[in-house]
Amino acid sequence: MSDCSGNCASCGESCADRKQESLLAEANPNSHVKKVIAVVSGKGGVGKSTVTSMLAVAMEKLGKKAAILDADITGPSIPKAFGLHEPIQAGEGGMIPAVTPEGIQIMSINLLLPDETDPVLWRGPILAGAVKQFWTDVCWGDVDYLFVDMPPGTGDVALTVFQSLPIDGILVVTSPQDLVQMIVGKAVKMARMMNVPIYGFVENYSYFRCPDCGKTHKIFGESKLDEVALSYSIPVLARLPIDPETAKLFDAGKMAEVNLEPVAAAATLLSRL
Repeated sequence: MSDCSGNCASCGESCADRKQESLLAEANPNSHVKKVIAVVSGKGGVGKSTVTSMLAVAMEKLGKKAAILDADITGPSIPKAFGLHEPIQAGEGGMIPAVTPEGIQIMSINLLLPDETDPVLWRGPILAGAVKQFWTDVCWGDVDYLFVDMPPGTGDVALTVFQSLPIDGILVVTSPQDLVQMIVGKAVKMARMMNVPIYGFVENYSYFRCPDCGKTHKIFGESKLDEVALSYSIPVLARLPIDPETAKLFDAGKMAEVNLEPVAAAATLLSRL
């Protein structure tokens, strides 16, 4: 428009030159995060938190500073995976994340509750606001890779994370079941609608290797992920087996001891971004 002042915030007109208002939240002044990677899934129960934990541990072993923002407010499990139970402390500049013995920083609602078994009975906007505060009010310090463990689905929290945090890219965790085509499609399409790059797929529960004979068995049947990945032109970065030892270590809070071989290649690729 000829009389445009250039200040879209004070203008009610809908014109072609109108600037898109950024919804990105300012990081805490004491945070210096180089890469933010969201780990997402279209449905629950696919091992998203396990994959997030393994990648963070793998990054530390590659000499990178890793951190995890647990965005699954109603079903937080990251603290348990690392055996963390002490409440988060507040510093002068904001909340101080918990730190594992290996140096991985972690922020989760379970570290703020009086009792870690207390349910979080909040509606969507409050859940989303809490996740946003984990970015703005937490002193993350120097971090090379911040992994965001997302809740399943494409609801309020996912929308807030994609709009408010400077997400560099996402990993989609899935399983070999037939349902994967529809579920993965929802996650991929949401990411693309939000203009968030997709680094690749991680398939969990891909197979089971018999400890006695060494033969592999596809418990959930033949994977459909390759054809789905091809249709979206997205690579499959890792395939994780059904491993009772991994589940045992997760429950015992000893994820730092887990076998990282299944995610080693994916972690190496991400470390080069």
